[in-house]
Amino acid sequence: MPLIIPNNLPAADTLQQENIFTMRERRASLQDIRPLKVVIVNLMPTKIDTETQLARVLANSPLQVEMTLVAMGSHESKNVSREHMKTFYKTIDEIKKDYFDGMILTGAPIEQMDFEKVDYWSELCEIFEFAKTHVYSSMFICWGAQAALYYYYGIPKHIMDEKVFGVFEHRVVRPHNPLVRGFDEVFYAPHSRHTEVYREDIEKQKELRILADSPEVGPHIISTENGRQIFVLGHQEYDKATLAHEYFRDVNKGLDIKVPANYFKNDDPDDEILFRWRGHASLLFSNWLNYYLYQATPYNLDDLRDGKEDAWREAFAD
Repeated sequence: MPLIIPNNLPAADTLQQENIFTMRERRASLQDIRPLKVVIVNLMPTKIDTETQLARVLANSPLQVEMTLVAMGSHESKNVSREHMKTFYKTIDEIKKDYFDGMILTGAPIEQMDFEKVDYWSELCEIFEFAKTHVYSSMFICWGAQAALYYYYGIPKHIMDEKVFGVFEHRVVRPHNPLVRGFDEVFYAPHSRHTEVYREDIEKQKELRILADSPEVGPHIISTENGRQIFVLGHQEYDKATLAHEYFRDVNKGLDIKVPANYFKNDDPDDEILFRWRGHASLLFSNWLNYYLYQATPYNLDDLRDGKEDAWREAFAD
């Protein structure tokens, strides 16, 4: 099944060249199928790149998914045209009466700022509240995951002595959880962040479960027992060259940055990139779509409004 995208979204041509199955809104409207409704709150400055990355992993599924893009109304995006934002993005005020099977909230390159000092923090808090009642399952990524852990559970982030930058080995620690079903015991994931959350703070919260972690960079995938909130502290959605773009950008600026670990062959930035996380990225998002959205959300999303959504199936509980 395809990912349903806005009619003229720039990512469409890229996805088509990669043989990724997408469908324009016009065509989807003629089919008598209710697609999964997923809202993407895109906080990244590179809006189009992030749209494309998430579209890739959401499209790699037999399920039909309708994508809605949301940005902060209280923050002006400087790396994308106003026309693009006006054409493809909505604000929380425009969707606050809508209901969604799922929500993805991205990271943002602002980890070293206090949460409350972020210029759109109050609007983001409104989105966190919106997700409680209008979204069945939410996935928070990188800084978005840290912000959500702080907002919902009071878990602070901590600035690290050195940036976590590269591709790292992770282990699945709860293999029977549906989100990591089919994962190898050891898998790779990219990270690019200056902050971390402590394992002991997560373990103090009885609602949270660590599903996968790394001895080098700590917890990676965290979930509530019922799957309504999922926190991914790395970037499974990253493209092959994303870390290379970050590295060479900073090198060209004259910044002191280390070569991303375990990313270039022989750790040589002049050598080829080792793309080792794509399979598990696809699996993570397809598991989320299948087990946490398709098999759990009510067909009629108005049931979320009425509090009639089905409880998480006991067969999938871990």
